[in-house]
Amino acid sequence: MWWTLRRPFRALTYDAARAMFNRANESLGAHWSLHDLRHTAAYRMARDPQVPLTDVQWVLGHAFLSTTQRYLNPVTEDVIAGVLAFHSRQLRHGQGPTPAPDYRPESLEVLFGKDPS
Repeated sequence: MWWTLRRPFRALTYDAARAMFNRANESLGAHWSLHDLRHTAAYRMARDPQVPLTDVQWVLGHAFLSTTQRYLNPVTEDVIAGVLAFHSRQLRHGQGPTPAPDYRPESLEVLFGKDPS
């Protein structure tokens, strides 16, 4: 929440905050809005594992959790890092990859670049 710089100190109204943003945008040549800040805050909260998604839902005032889930867009690099970390943990615990029973081992060897001969 932003406060006025002059007395009496009080919270900025939505219109005053929007006017402040408009002045900043004009001087920077940008196109940000208060709604952009809302989206950024929601995205950051949703990505924090310590903040339950239901808390983000409450903060945003969403009636449905599915609306809040829009902020859960995964970042490709994070997904890859998470999967690699998972496999690394599995290997450290002596649990290498185990194929499903229907896969033929030689097919997997070809798929993963191992020479079957």
